[in-house]
Amino acid sequence: MKTFSSYMLLLAALLSSRVTSAQEQVLKNTILVQVGTKNHGNVYTSTNLQQALVQQRAQHPDKNLSVVFTEPGTYYFDTTLVITSTLANGEGHILFSKLHPEDKVTLSGGRPIQVKWSLWKNGIYKATLDLPYTFDQLYINDELQIRARYPNYDSSARHYNGSAADALSPERIKTWRHPEGGYVHALHKGEWGGYHYRIKGVNSDYTLQLEGGYQNNRQMGMHAQHRFVENIFEELDTVREWYYDQPHKTLYYKPAPGTRLSSARVVISRLPTVIALKGTAESPVRNVEITGLRFAHTAPTFMDTREPLLRSDWTIYRGGTVLLDGTENCSIKACEFDHNGGNAVFVSNYNRHAQISGCHIHDAGGSGICFVGNPDAVRSPLFEYNQSQPLASIDTVPGPKTSHYPDSCTAYDNLIYRTGTIEKQTAGVQLSMAMNITVSHNTIYDVPRAGINVSEGTWGGHEIAYNDVFNTVLETGDHGAFNSWGRDRYWHPNRQTMDSLVAAHPWLIRLDAIHTIRLHDNRFRCDHGWDIDLDDGSSNYHIYNNVCLNGGLKLREGFYRTVENNVILNNSFHPHVWFANSHDVFRHNLVTAAYKPIGIKYWGDEIDYNCFPDSAAMPPLTDKHSLAGSPGFVNPLGGDYRVIPSSPALRTGFRNFPMDNFGVVSPQLRRLAKKAPLPVLAQQHLLSSATTNWSGAGIKNIETLGERSAAGLPDNNGVYVVSVPAGFRYRLQAGDVILKAGTTPVHNVAALLEITTRGNSWPVHLTIFRNQQQLVI
Repeated sequence: MKTFSSYMLLLAALLSSRVTSAQEQVLKNTILVQVGTKNHGNVYTSTNLQQALVQQRAQHPDKNLSVVFTEPGTYYFDTTLVITSTLANGEGHILFSKLHPEDKVTLSGGRPIQVKWSLWKNGIYKATLDLPYTFDQLYINDELQIRARYPNYDSSARHYNGSAADALSPERIKTWRHPEGGYVHALHKGEWGGYHYRIKGVNSDYTLQLEGGYQNNRQMGMHAQHRFVENIFEELDTVREWYYDQPHKTLYYKPAPGTRLSSARVVISRLPTVIALKGTAESPVRNVEITGLRFAHTAPTFMDTREPLLRSDWTIYRGGTVLLDGTENCSIKACEFDHNGGNAVFVSNYNRHAQISGCHIHDAGGSGICFVGNPDAVRSPLFEYNQSQPLASIDTVPGPKTSHYPDSCTAYDNLIYRTGTIEKQTAGVQLSMAMNITVSHNTIYDVPRAGINVSEGTWGGHEIAYNDVFNTVLETGDHGAFNSWGRDRYWHPNRQTMDSLVAAHPWLIRLDAIHTIRLHDNRFRCDHGWDIDLDDGSSNYHIYNNVCLNGGLKLREGFYRTVENNVILNNSFHPHVWFANSHDVFRHNLVTAAYKPIGIKYWGDEIDYNCFPDSAAMPPLTDKHSLAGSPGFVNPLGGDYRVIPSSPALRTGFRNFPMDNFGVVSPQLRRLAKKAPLPVLAQQHLLSSATTNWSGAGIKNIETLGERSAAGLPDNNGVYVVSVPAGFRYRLQAGDVILKAGTTPVHNVAALLEITTRGNSWPVHLTIFRNQQQLVI
């Protein structure tokens, strides 16, 4: 099948009257649908676009349809554009693209509004805005503003950018005249995601009447501390906050200094979905490609997140900025999803060979990319953690019951960060009730929960490889950079019941987890949980060639996990409450601390041939053939954790694997992506001399050829940064080398201390060497 990406240059040539005869032959089977901004006012009527597509398909059933946005700018859709199987019937492709690669074309789920501002009081402006509906997001000059809230927005606060126990105190509630329509957002009591509530009224004791709280599938109530309220008029008290008084048709806003409201572009969120591909297993949408477009301004969906994902901790909203539901061979390529209120891309129900690749997904209220099947494909489904069923009622046929799930789909080369800005039970990439999904070469970071999550064992076969996942579980707890559950049909919340069930009927274990999940050649980091967390019965995994930078690797319960040839830094292996006859294997791994078992009576099939940092870390009951000693990393300061030829790890069967294949591969995405923070404590042990305390930061001289090589320096001049405390006055990172303080060269630690203590005056700038580049900070 010839993809439509190859047609883009031909389309540009055709529209500019520079088409060759060969190009004309290629394009003769293509009908162009040109869309421009100039003739449509502020709101583009997507209804008309849909009608045009219906008309062209009726007239040209065997032609390709190419929707080309011919002018740069923003196209505000008035309704969701729905592509049905009638429009995409397999006899011709549909392409959505922009005309020129350099154009920036935005498809918006928002609505631009024209308002006349007048000063109200306390720096707050107001404007009349007559709308039949309320809205949840306001953009000023394409920047998302903050709905009036308590506590106020704080970019440095870990939870919700500001949370407080007294957000729901009677004393505070007494100050609100009409809080109806406000919202309460709170973490789960166990920090397992979050809850959202709409305020319906106030009781006589000044507690709130709330609607919601169904967004988490493990009902335990809201966290006592981590909560905030928003959309409360009386809390509008700082810059960038806004409030819409719908009964009185008035918008209030407190601009930041320097904002020119008279010329500001104002947009409000409206549609949760911009484009929906809607087919069925029997009549799928085929061969649609969306490429090179930016999607923005879609509405939050946190109050619609209520469908439970079997017995996982999740509930979902089955939708996103772009929805694929009942498709074959459809793709989203090189698109940007920027500040949307819910999920970015949702692949729902029956889908085959869907591909999301080369996309830049950031600042999403929900998840990045979701592959989620339909529960009608699951045999003997249950929908809450504490539910169970007797053996006699379990359907014992292996595998799925229907075809209503994603299979053979791909998420490749996507840059995903700052997802879950509103909802906290989210992931960069989410898999549930799916089979044979490839998640590879993605870079995922700055997320409140997992970077990659697998909700249950149905039905495995996934390949999760070459991803770079870090800065994870930033707002929640008891989770991992990679997380999975395995609460499949055999699983029971009572451990004793489950022990006897699987002992008597071990064939139950792989009725759902029918294909092995391969987790390999990834780099993971979690500072608030585990780097790799296989929880609650996760089964049938092969985990190899991964680098765990901080949180270690955990296997709880479950069966048939083979873990081999992984590097686990600053941590170790966490086996939790294993079954008898689990058939688990842990071998040929390099760990840097003693094992951390919890509730272990049985040790699986093989726990041996691993490398430990010293003899004190060696376990007494396992690892009869394991060795201890310094691993001898090639370049730990540069993130190369291959080992040198004399390393004891190689004598245990460990084999080096590449350390430079993690994350996105597109040059433009690699330029944008953050770098994973490398472990500091492991580096400290490898340095040749003691560090010096520099106002809380650890620094040292550069003394050896190895240290010079790790930093990429031409000589020994400079000061190596070993560690940096939170809130340090310079934006340094461990591994930086300080070359100048102000304009004065810094050759060693003594010179830096003399400069920065002289007259109690610190230089404004430092010149540093980072990632083999000289920077000024």
